[in-house]
Amino acid sequence: MKTTGMNFRHLYYFWVVAKEGSLTRAAERLDVAVQTISAQVALLEQAVGKALLAPQGRRLVLTEAGRVALAYADQIFLLGEQMQDALSSSDSDRPLRLTVGISDSLPKLISSRVLEAALRLPQRVRLVCYEDNYESLLGDLSVHKLDVVLTDRPVPPGTTLRVFSHLLSESEISVFGVPELADRYRKNFPESLNGAPLLLPTRNNAVRIRIDHWLEEHGVRPDIVGEFDDNALLTTFGRNGLGLFPAPSALKNDVKLQFAAEPVGDMTKVKEHFYAISNERKIKHPAVEAILSAI
Repeated sequence: MKTTGMNFRHLYYFWVVAKEGSLTRAAERLDVAVQTISAQVALLEQAVGKALLAPQGRRLVLTEAGRVALAYADQIFLLGEQMQDALSSSDSDRPLRLTVGISDSLPKLISSRVLEAALRLPQRVRLVCYEDNYESLLGDLSVHKLDVVLTDRPVPPGTTLRVFSHLLSESEISVFGVPELADRYRKNFPESLNGAPLLLPTRNNAVRIRIDHWLEEHGVRPDIVGEFDDNALLTTFGRNGLGLFPAPSALKNDVKLQFAAEPVGDMTKVKEHFYAISNERKIKHPAVEAILSAI
C-alpha cells in the first residue's frame, strides 16, 4: 500500500473527498468517521508538503496542488479498475478495452459509425466513451487517460503535446431541414437562404469558418437563430423545426431517418474533416486500427 513518502489509502481518501466536496459526504460514502477522513487527508498533505484542499463556505475546494493531485489520482484509480477487470477475466473471455474521447463538435452519427467498426472485430471490445471539448480531450490523451480522440480538427502545428493526427475521412456539407422548411427554401438555393432561419455551430467549431466564407461568397444573409458548441444540441433544434442546419452530405440517409430532415441544398466545396488523434504515429491498438477505415 505504500510508496516512498505516500500512502495510497491516504490518496484514496483525498480522492473521495475531492469528488464529494465535503468530509461529511466522503465519510458517509466510505462508512468511516469524519475525523478518520480528515486525519488521512492531513497525512497525505504532510507527505506531499502542500495543502490540497481549502474551505469555501460549507464545501472543500481543490487548491492548485489539489487539482494536480486529483488528475493523477484519477489515472491511478482508473488503472486500478482496469487491472481488476483484466485479472478477473480469463484470457479467452477478456474484452479489449477501448477508451475514446469524442469531441462535442463531432456529429454523433459520424462517431457512432466510426465506433461500430471497432465493435465488429472478432475479439470482444468494451467501449468506454467520454465527451468533452477538444482541448480537454487532448490533455487527457497526452497523459494516456484515453486511447484515441475522435474530432473534427487535427492537432494544431507547434503543439508541445506528443500526439498525432490521422485523417479518417472528409465530407461536403449540405443544408437540411424538416419537410416544411426544406420545401420552403429548396427552390433557388442558395439565394433562398436570404432571411431563412439557420442553426450553426459556434466559431469554436472547425467547419464554421468555412460555412461563413461560403455564405459570404454567395452573397446570402440567413437569419442565424442559434449557435451551438454541441453538435447534438444543434441537430435536436433542427429536428424540432426551429431552423435549417448543416450536416455532412455523406449522412443524408441517416439524417433523414434520425432527424426526419430532408436536404435543401449542398454547400459545394465546404468540407468537414474527421480525425482520430493518438499518442503514437503508428497505431498499435487493434480497435483503433479498425476505426481508421470506418467511414
